[in-house]
Amino acid sequence: MVVLRRALAAVLLLFSASCVPAQTLALTFDDGLDPSTEPAAASWNRQILKSLSDAGISSMVFPSLVRTGRGEGLDLIGDWGRADHAIGNHTSRHRSLGSPQVPLADFIGDVKEAGAVLSRVPGWTKMLRFPYLKEGNTLAKRDGMRLWMQAAGYRAAPVSIDASDWYYNQVYVAWLNEANAAKADQVKAAYIAHLLDRAAYYDGLARQVLGRSPAHVMLLHTNRINAAALDELIRAFRERGWSFTTARSAFDDPIYTEQIDTLPAGESILWASAKAAGIPGLRYPAEDSVYEAPPLRAQGLIPAHMPQ
Repeated sequence: MVVLRRALAAVLLLFSASCVPAQTLALTFDDGLDPSTEPAAASWNRQILKSLSDAGISSMVFPSLVRTGRGEGLDLIGDWGRADHAIGNHTSRHRSLGSPQVPLADFIGDVKEAGAVLSRVPGWTKMLRFPYLKEGNTLAKRDGMRLWMQAAGYRAAPVSIDASDWYYNQVYVAWLNEANAAKADQVKAAYIAHLLDRAAYYDGLARQVLGRSPAHVMLLHTNRINAAALDELIRAFRERGWSFTTARSAFDDPIYTEQIDTLPAGESILWASAKAAGIPGLRYPAEDSVYEAPPLRAQGLIPAHMPQ
């Protein structure tokens, strides 16, 4: 009888595990790099592409011309296309549509300007990643942009998983500039743990709002910490049971074509869906350095010269 109960328990455990939906993730990168302002840009770009290639991952990059320049930085973006990654649009000047100082017409001009340049790059895909994930602070701007995109043949490129990788990059670079590799490595480890935490949070939010785990799209940036950490980051996610899909495939999930009714518009598509559904306890902005600084400070991982 004891043996029978144990066998039944094992079968039930196996069945319950098989009923848990797989967690699937696509990696996307914003901004691009400019060798004219950052001498190591080509090296970082090359390392990110190598990490993706070694892991067998097809990604998507969203360049902003103010971040890449129009010379060698665009050549680096071309390397992404030649490696079979998709290239989207992150505007020419990286201005926020959520800012009262940025009129809709000016923002559309930024999208057109970048599109005219990026459309000549291999891998070009007519998708727009809004800077700062801000999609309009008024109904007129939000809906006006949606109408313009539809007429112009653009798709939005939202994310489901947002994270403050840009802030971890600032802290990481600050320690390297102080020649403190040990502290930088601690920041890198904390960064990977942070991404795993944010992925778990947004996947939980998805199950709450959608009743399922979608093909997730994560927002990262083409920066120094990702050049250094991407191999470990991918390995850590796989060890947690995540599998990777292409960015092109992930954007086929119907959640990424939904037009959520929130103001200010934007943030993670899951955060916006939860906000529209009236789920309590959502912070705004959804992700920012104000949330990341305290735990890093508590671990002694913020250099003295950085704002405390």
